[in-house]
This record gives sequence, structure tokens and C-alpha cells, in this order.
Amino acid sequence: MVSRQPSRILHVDGDTFFASCEMALDASLSGKPVWVGGGRRGDGIVIAANREAKRFGVYTGMACFEAKRLCPHGVLAKPQYDEYRRLSREMFQIMEQYTPTLVPMSIDEGFLDLTTMRSHVWRDTTAAGYVNGLRARIQEETGLPVSAGLGRSTWMAKLATSVAKPGFVEVPPDSEKDFLAERHVGELAGVGRRRERSLLILGARTFGDVARLPSTVLKQKFGIWGQQLWLFANGQWNEPLLLEVKDRTTISSSTTLPYDEPDYEAARIFALSESTRLIGQLRREGLQAREMSLAIRFTDFTESGATHRFDHPQFRNSTINTVLGSLFDEVMGGHAQPVRQIRICFNNLKPLDTQPTLWGTTDAERWGALDEATQKLEGQWGDGVVLSGAQYALRYKNAVHSNPKAKCPFVPSREMAQKLWGEKLERLGCHHHSN
Repeated sequence: MVSRQPSRILHVDGDTFFASCEMALDASLSGKPVWVGGGRRGDGIVIAANREAKRFGVYTGMACFEAKRLCPHGVLAKPQYDEYRRLSREMFQIMEQYTPTLVPMSIDEGFLDLTTMRSHVWRDTTAAGYVNGLRARIQEETGLPVSAGLGRSTWMAKLATSVAKPGFVEVPPDSEKDFLAERHVGELAGVGRRRERSLLILGARTFGDVARLPSTVLKQKFGIWGQQLWLFANGQWNEPLLLEVKDRTTISSSTTLPYDEPDYEAARIFALSESTRLIGQLRREGLQAREMSLAIRFTDFTESGATHRFDHPQFRNSTINTVLGSLFDEVMGGHAQPVRQIRICFNNLKPLDTQPTLWGTTDAERWGALDEATQKLEGQWGDGVVLSGAQYALRYKNAVHSNPKAKCPFVPSREMAQKLWGEKLERLGCHHHSN
């Protein structure tokens, strides 16, 4: 009988990713305290800070003016989300060359299955040599520093990464229990404050404490997760990394605005622009949506949302953005607080099974032909080659004011919009055609 080889899962995570991107884009920032954030009046929050800035007490979620007070010589960088996504793609393209199984988790982190690599790839080196070679290559080719953790499961790998930062930590097979014994349970991803309090009531502050509890107690309290936690604490949780091949059911985006937006028409334009971007993703993946939802969070942390179910699955800008406009009005009704976050979600996706004609005789056929042509142009020339009115308004405003391109740039006032385009702001992005 051949014994099963223990899983070896690698977690790679960008170090202070947005701030590191800014330093990769501008070499003059090297060695300086840098944080990303701000707003049009300098009243925004910090969304990322490098290690030099953190030494002065700057942290994510802090007001930018407070960061400047703590670190007067520090540099505030406005977000450049397009560049961040580009650097992320380059980072993942490098990681793909180191394993046949790569599972991205976010813009700056992913899991790699290295279980069979020792036998077939890194015979002449160690796991540390292989992983540090990957880290060095990402640093050299993108300018981005990354940390990494290697363990028996995704849980262990991610925990090892948090211990490693900045650097690399391997938890060898059969050493997991000793590695975990004195570590606080709150360090494990997925253990929120509620679970942490529940474990503390049971007398479990560390993983060593968890390992000494009867597994039946944890199962009774937490269900399957409790059983998994007990196995993990005892070094017995062997978790292979699987690429799930299944139909996508949801496409969504959630964006916290760089500043609290008091202008609801500006928020509407951003929502239309983001919806158009997601519709392009639907087309590229050959999907259409049966349902869409919009949720908005305000500065007082209240939230309002609405959902629409289409009579027939949709993938067309014209139909979807008309519905989005109605959802926006419904969600914003009665609210007076500035907008902080916008979430758009397309649900219940199904394969696109319609093929529009090139020259249609009906509105639906013509819109279908236009969407298909847009998809082909984007496929050949890249995202953003064809823009909706809302997208063009946002991008052109950036160019006029020399602001860095961002996922949520500053939106002009009504007066500025009239001056720039000679028409009312209400018309921007609200027509059902592409420019």
C-alpha cells in the first residue's frame, strides 16, 4: 500500500499591495513613508500604507489628515486602480509558471499546490529555495515584494504567511501541532470575534488549548467547522487544493469610494460606469444574467439595496443600465448621507445562447449586434477601447484635471459638466448607446 503524500499548499500575498504598487510605479518613493488614499478635499481615509509609514503609526482606515499629522514628511498617493490590476495580472502570470494548480483569492494573493513539485521539479533545491526563487522573480519583474507560507492546508499556509511577513515560513509535515501550540486562535483566517469569544468561553485561547478539548465539544458548538478546527489544531487537517470546475453563478463588484460622495448624480454616474464594465465581463465570458442587485452603503454605515429579476436573461447595456437607473432611484430614496460604498451584482447567470445578426431590424437585434461588435473590439484591442457615456465622462474628467486613472475617479460638478460637454449632467451615461 502506497502512503498518500501530504498536501503542500503555498500561500503568496503581496506586502502592503497598493502602497507597493505606487513604489513600483515611482522609484523616487523608495525608502519613503507612503500611504494610498485621500479624497478631493484631503478628507479621505488611508486604504494602504507601507512599512515605513506604519512605523509612524499610520494604518488602514485612518483619516489621511491624521496620517499627515503623524508623519508630515510622508507621501500621500491617490489610487491608480488600473495600474494595480495590471501589476496583479503580471504577478499571477509569474505564479502560473510555478505550479499547474493556482487559485487566486484576491487582487494580491493566491494559493499554489506544490504537493508534487519536490518529486518532479525542485529535485536539486529545497522548498525554501523554490519559493524564494518565485518571490525574487516577482520582485524583479514587477517591483512588488511578496510574502509566502507553505503548509499542509490553505489554513496553515495563510497562517504561516502572516507569521512570515515580510519573508517566507514553511511548516514542515508532522510539525504542525508544535508550530500551532502557542499561537492565538484569533490569528487563523475565519475566526472572527464571535467565534474567538465562544472558544475563550470553552477555555481555548491558543491552538494548543483547542487540541486538548474533546472533538465532540467543538462539533456540538460549531458543527463541521469545529471538527475541522480540532483536526487543524492537532496537525491532522490535510487539505488538497482543488480547482473547482463549475458554472459561474455570480459576477459582482464592491467599491469603497476614495471619498464620501455627497453628490448623488455623481454616484449614479459611477454606478452606471461600473455596471457597464461588469456587462463587458459578462459578454467576454459568454454569460447573461437573470437577476441584478444594487446596494449602497452610506457614511453613517446604514445600507440600502434593491434587486430586479429580468423576464428573460440579459447581457445588453441598454436593458441592464435602464434597470440600474431605476434601482438607483429606489435605493437612494429618502437618504441624505454621502455615499461610501457601491455594490453591483449579477446573479443566476446562464450561458449566452443567442447570436445576434450583424444588421438587425428590431431594436433588440441592433443592440445585440452593437454588443457583439463591442466584445470583438475589446477582444482585439483590450478593455476600455469602447466606452459608454458614463465611462467616457469619468475618464475624460480625469484627463482634463490630470488626475491618475482610478476605478472611482473624481466626478465633475454640474457646472463643470456643462462647460466640458455642453449638455446637462443627467444625460451623461444615461442614453442607451456607446460612444
